[in-house]
Amino acid sequence: MTDKYDVIVVGAGPGGYVAAIRCAQLGLKTACVEEWINKQQKPALGGTCLNVGCIPSKALLESSERYEEIAKHNADHGITVDGLQIDVAKMIARKDKIVSQLTGGIEQLFKANGITWLQGRGKLLAGKQVEVTAHDGTVSTAAADNVIIAVGSTPIELPIAKWLDTRIVDSAGALDWETTPGKLGVIGAGVIGLEMGSVWRRLGSEVVVLEAMDDFLGAADRDVAKSAQMQFKKQGLDIRLSSKVAKVDVGDNGVTVTYNDPKGEQTLVVDRLIVAVGRKSNTAGAFAADSGVQLDDRGRVVVDAHLQTAVPGVYAIGDCIVGPMLAHKASEEGVLVAEQIAGQKPHINYDAIPWVIYTHPEIAWVGKTEAELKAAGVAYNTGSFPFAANGRAKAMDQADGLVKVLADAKTDRILGVHFVGPLASELVGQAVIAIETECSSEDLARMTFAHPTVSEAIHEAMLAVDGRALHAVGKKRK
Repeated sequence: MTDKYDVIVVGAGPGGYVAAIRCAQLGLKTACVEEWINKQQKPALGGTCLNVGCIPSKALLESSERYEEIAKHNADHGITVDGLQIDVAKMIARKDKIVSQLTGGIEQLFKANGITWLQGRGKLLAGKQVEVTAHDGTVSTAAADNVIIAVGSTPIELPIAKWLDTRIVDSAGALDWETTPGKLGVIGAGVIGLEMGSVWRRLGSEVVVLEAMDDFLGAADRDVAKSAQMQFKKQGLDIRLSSKVAKVDVGDNGVTVTYNDPKGEQTLVVDRLIVAVGRKSNTAGAFAADSGVQLDDRGRVVVDAHLQTAVPGVYAIGDCIVGPMLAHKASEEGVLVAEQIAGQKPHINYDAIPWVIYTHPEIAWVGKTEAELKAAGVAYNTGSFPFAANGRAKAMDQADGLVKVLADAKTDRILGVHFVGPLASELVGQAVIAIETECSSEDLARMTFAHPTVSEAIHEAMLAVDGRALHAVGKKRK
């Protein structure tokens, strides 16, 4: 007999598990299908983000940053340490413990909310039925009035650089090395490449990042990208733009990467190589031919403005649909769909979704960039403020970088806020609130910010839109 639910969620990453919890909170009988097997060879919830993505990478970034702080930056504070060492295996074990605690926490939330966890690979059949293939190969079927597809994404493997033991890896593989590579190559200067490159550079690796694009961090505002690139260079992160990889060979002496740049063919020999060229929707095999769900030419599920597929009652969220592959976007989409199913009228403002890169300095932004506003023909004013003029940032030894504001020239409404510098991942939350509530730069300029805090840089940047920053010389706007 086929089990019947109000909602079946396929996938338990940050989109799927949040959707399942919200459905259960709303009184819907909910099941969630998840196939993940963790490092300990046990079923686990949380998907890529909690198991081999957002959370473990931040754990390693934190550990490596602390190590580098002691090794290189504490002497000016009068703090010296003799015999400093890093136990990489212990650092990895700490990361694994955090992952286990958080994924276990989701399992407890499922139990507390009465959510049925169907362990295995889910496949949508016709008639809103979901086939579940368990890890032992047994197959069962469940049906629901509503199905939420949240199958996430997977790393893109290059045909010329296929995964190979610990020498050629994706981001997940780079989270489990228990020794520091002498020389590390990274293909791709995106979020993942920069974060993983930063971890191992801090721990002593010589890191070379090869990026095929001509511009560094093309999605970011140019002033922010330029500032970040300069700081990464000072730190010793060797980022080579316009470098297109042509061939990868593995030999006794290491991994040889052949690439072409404006000067011609080049070779790079490294001990290990991270391939971080992006991710693709994990939709292969997720739908029966007669399921009714349509995919675009990149394998993403086609949905309407309400995230519903061509099949009424079947929805898709997160990395498997169009839009940025961000965990928090997926979570909010999961909440939106759950509340729609329950008859509510939720809303997501996609212009107020923040982006964060957890390097040092951190990079974050929300809203439009200058390039986007120019392309759209929107008249705007800008204001910026350097962290070099911020007392708290100076005291923290993190005075590089800036805050930049873009405001509509006619209405003064804030259109974008961009950060590179200390605590950018936390500061961007204030900018999200400002954009979501349709604040003007004048609104924030008239507010009182605590002193001394790094958030004062936001205040000063808002003042700078009108040419009246108090702690920096700027041009008065006419």
